[in-house]
Amino acid sequence: MYRRFVKRLLDFVVSLLALVILIPLILVIACLVALNLGTPVLFSQERPGKNERIFKMYKFRTMTNARDQAGNLLPDSQRLTPFGAFLRSTSLDELPELWNIVKGDMSLIGPRPLLVEYLDLYTSHQRKRHSVRPGLTGLAQISGRNAISWEEKFDFDVQYVESISFWKDCQILIKTILKVLVREGIHSASSDTMEKFYGSEK
Repeated sequence: MYRRFVKRLLDFVVSLLALVILIPLILVIACLVALNLGTPVLFSQERPGKNERIFKMYKFRTMTNARDQAGNLLPDSQRLTPFGAFLRSTSLDELPELWNIVKGDMSLIGPRPLLVEYLDLYTSHQRKRHSVRPGLTGLAQISGRNAISWEEKFDFDVQYVESISFWKDCQILIKTILKVLVREGIHSASSDTMEKFYGSEK
């Protein structure tokens, strides 16, 4: 009952209320992004959602468009500004995803939506993460965020999919808030964000 009907209803109501309440903060962040990084203030990218349906996900921009002499974008570590790093560490860059939740592309809780290019790299076990809507936060995020390996992250995603419940979602939401406050697990062991996924050993 919760998984099929109540979860989506709660997602819609809570995310819509959050958008209304947070409009002043969202506008302030949008202005600061424009001043610090220029326009557009939003970063959009196609991501796979439930049943691998592709949707466009929105976030606040955190990196510049700096390029090398050949016109190629510089590495993330060189384009990520201190202001952008602050937005990421506080998860403020994720606020526009509330609109994705209202639209039904995403859920408050679920496996994070990753790159479309990873779709052909998943094992059959890992692919189970796409049987539900992707989330603003999830079990993997409260269990290490970017500090754990891809395989560990996918295992947490599948574990969540196989045991969805109202109380588990409440626990994940509360723990997410605590994790954000202490800014834990923001970086991987060797990157300012997360290393690219190249597939797991089958």
